[in-house]
Amino acid sequence: MGQPLRVGLVGAGNISAQYLATFDRLADLELVAVADLDLERARSVAEQHGAVGLKVPELLSRDDVDAVVNLTVPAAHADVSLAAVAAGKGVYVEKPLAATTAAATQMLDAASAAGVVLGGAPDTVLGTGVQTARSAVDGGAIGIPTSAMATMVTPGHERWHPAPDFYYQPGGGPLLDMGPYYITALVTLLGPVVRVIGAASALRDERVIGSGPRAGTRIPVSTPSHVTGALVHASGAISTLLMSFDAVASRAANIEVHGTEGSLAVPDPNHFAGTVSVATTEDPAWRELPVSAGYRGAARGYGLADLLWEGAFASDPTAGRAQGVVAFHVLEVMEGVLEAAREGRSVEITSTVERPAAVPLDDR
Repeated sequence: MGQPLRVGLVGAGNISAQYLATFDRLADLELVAVADLDLERARSVAEQHGAVGLKVPELLSRDDVDAVVNLTVPAAHADVSLAAVAAGKGVYVEKPLAATTAAATQMLDAASAAGVVLGGAPDTVLGTGVQTARSAVDGGAIGIPTSAMATMVTPGHERWHPAPDFYYQPGGGPLLDMGPYYITALVTLLGPVVRVIGAASALRDERVIGSGPRAGTRIPVSTPSHVTGALVHASGAISTLLMSFDAVASRAANIEVHGTEGSLAVPDPNHFAGTVSVATTEDPAWRELPVSAGYRGAARGYGLADLLWEGAFASDPTAGRAQGVVAFHVLEVMEGVLEAAREGRSVEITSTVERPAAVPLDDR
């Protein structure tokens, strides 16, 4: 690929370790700097990976940073991304793209005007799990897709996360935290969404941190912690969504896709791999499908690598699969579900996207 893409990472919290492992492994991505509100933490993390720890303005001013990976909390996604774009850097943002579609629109407009790349997580859909499922759908394994069900239930992240406050603030909750994995997978499998309905609740007004130095601390809940919705796809297929921090467990498949000739069980879209199973009218017994598509080595950060490999940083900022327009559409869908829940009506989705190109089986 020639010279590697030189990366500056902003936000050295929990998720950063997974990205850093990918940067260490892929020769096409070179970590050069790390920034964090806690400068000592930035320096400590950077030192472990052969980079330098800096304040955010210092990182953005460096000529040897081609792209910024924005791992800050959702409320800061827009400010950090806009500053990076203003500095002429490409940006790859953790999910959700921003806390609101209004902020995300500013990001897209700024990146377009500057002619720089704006990508967005999740990139889990590039792995062999969702891509093998997509290959089955596209190959007619279940006939014409008619519906899907997506289910994510957990008691809540405060049990394990040492600083879970933002999960229970606007921009968080089970829908904006975990929903991007599921809805991005549904868009990948079934195409864009045109209309949504929803219902939501928050039956507890506070949570208790269960681990770390703040264990036992009570934190307020100011966003729904249980959300359900129906997504009407442009294709006519209808997806049912359940995202909850108020349940213990579920035996439901993470995602099921149903068609006129069969049904498909799709693995957890929060992971890159997993078993895809199919049952058809001709053979109703569930059977596993062999891996047939996707990046075999995929991990956090492959969305940025895919943008590079597909030419987004060389000739066309809109190339690649993990584009910000996809993340924006997913964000609008989630915002629409919450609006529908508040107002008791269906909400039209104004944005649309093409399904990102399928990923052929790739050993990288």
